[in-house]
Parts: sequence; C-alpha cells; structure tokens
Amino acid sequence: MSDIFREIDEELRRDNLLKLLSRYWPYLAGIVVVALAIAGGIAGWRQHQLSLRQNQSTRYAAALALAAQGKDAEAVKLLGALARGGGGYAELAGFEEAAVLAKSGHHKQAIAVYSRIAATNPHPLFRDLAVLLSAMQQMQQDAAKTVVDKLKPLTAPGNPWRPSALELTALAELETGDKSGARGLYKQLSVDPAAPPGLRARAAEMVSSLTP
Repeated sequence: MSDIFREIDEELRRDNLLKLLSRYWPYLAGIVVVALAIAGGIAGWRQHQLSLRQNQSTRYAAALALAAQGKDAEAVKLLGALARGGGGYAELAGFEEAAVLAKSGHHKQAIAVYSRIAATNPHPLFRDLAVLLSAMQQMQQDAAKTVVDKLKPLTAPGNPWRPSALELTALAELETGDKSGARGLYKQLSVDPAAPPGLRARAAEMVSSLTP
C-alpha cells in the first residue's frame, strides 16, 4: 500500500513540476539566453583584450627595433601613438618615447613628454620618476635653479627617488654656485643607508673635492 501512495506522490510532484515549467518556461528561457549572452560577451572581451595586448607588444618591439637602427623619428612616432593609445604598454612607451627624443638631442620635446607623464600617470612612483627624468633633461638646458625647485617634493623622507633627487639637486646647486649647499647634500648622501652604495661612494668623493 505504501508503494502506491509513494507512486501517487511522485506523480503529483511530477505534474506540479510540469505545470511550473509550462508556466515559467518563457522566463527561464530568457534567463538562460541572457546568461549565455553574458558569458559569450565576457569571453569575447577577454579575447579582444588579448588581441590588443599582442598588437601592442608587436608595435612596441617594432619601435624599439627602429630606435636601435637609428630611425629615431619613426620610433618616436610609433611610441607616441602607443603612449597615447592606453593599454598595458602605454607607460613603457611614454618613457621610451622621451628617452629616444633625449638621445637624439630633442631635450625640450623629451621634457614635454615627461611632463605629460607626470601630469597624467595615476601611479605616484611613475609620476615622480617622470619628474626626476625631466629634471635631468632640464640640466642639459642650463635650468639649474628650476631643477632645484622641481625636485624639492622628491627629496622628502620616504620618497623612493629621494637619493637620486638629492644627488641631482646637489649638482644643480653646484651649477648655481652654491658649493656649500651642494657639499651639505653630498655629505648627507654619503651616509644615507637608503642610498645605493655607488651613489654613497660618489657623494663621499664630492664631499672630499668640495672641502676646503
């Protein structure tokens, strides 16, 4: 008898399930379609991003090859397009664009690129590096006083570029005739544990040469 009741119960459940399916099937089908569309869209977006990265990688390598061949103008044009196009290679391309410009003697254009990076890059580490490299180019333009002011934020304790910024500031101080100020900075650097050993050694040599 219990088997009969169980079979009846199962039939009722099956009937109820069929009724529910027939009633809500259009909604369920819509959900399935939307889910499949989303999954397909995500897969397509990932494939598109991969294709973009591969394309950027190829163009970046081509730009470096042009620079190595001495075709600086062509390299700068390609690197500039990559830098302004966004994506994973934009940051590298921007720095490389400025480096090629500087190497070919176009210091003002290099400074402009570094200034653009410093103004737009979302990462403080890269922004400060762009400021530091821009200041180095300005030293080539006899703008020592401007360099001192520009590097002041980078000389704050805790800044990862502080040792390099202090060394460049000391050099700028020398250019402006402030030997005492330069000697003080070199002395500070010569005992700074955060400074690389080579930089500390150079600073110690400068202290000796500047000491009366």
